[in-house]
Amino acid sequence: MIAAEDVVLVLLAAGKSERFGIPNKLEADFLGKPIGFHVVTALEGMPFKDRLVVTDGCQLDFASRGYTVVHNDDPDAGMSRSVKLGVRHAQQAGAAAVLIALADMPRLTTAHIYRLLDAADSDDAVVASSDGEKPSPPVVFGRAQFNFLLTLDGDAGARELVKAGRHVVTSPAELIDIDTPEDLAALQALVHDPSTAITRAVRRR
Repeated sequence: MIAAEDVVLVLLAAGKSERFGIPNKLEADFLGKPIGFHVVTALEGMPFKDRLVVTDGCQLDFASRGYTVVHNDDPDAGMSRSVKLGVRHAQQAGAAAVLIALADMPRLTTAHIYRLLDAADSDDAVVASSDGEKPSPPVVFGRAQFNFLLTLDGDAGARELVKAGRHVVTSPAELIDIDTPEDLAALQALVHDPSTAITRAVRRR
């Protein structure tokens, strides 16, 4: 396992929110709190070595929640640009691993993140989340993978590396990410009515 104290959390919060239809989806309300602050709240008790958020203009005050804020000045370059900014910070901090998480996944839990870290058993570890069918963020990368991550381009990025890594299965509901108003409405229905089928919320995948 890799201890949280040796891990830099990199929260990806850069993107145009084009499919959502407002300036920034992370600022939209979900259960009385901005979407982007749910994961912040969920993980605030974990003793990470450092917390970094990569953003390109979101108005949420991540700094007040203990995050170093890094601006992605070229979000059109794809997610890999944000990943590289975060990994470079983790490398400079001497981290044993980096945890890449998405700010638009409001149902993540501390328990699942600890399971990812428990499964990371070496410097070259790659441990991804899974809904039982395919891997997804959050993902833990050991420090031996940092140099490779810094070579990535575009949105595909570390996709093949993640596919070949270890996968920790959790509830599909925990891994729902919000890309459209329909996604948010489906999640709200799921939360307010626990009998709602999870598959309906994730069918778009």
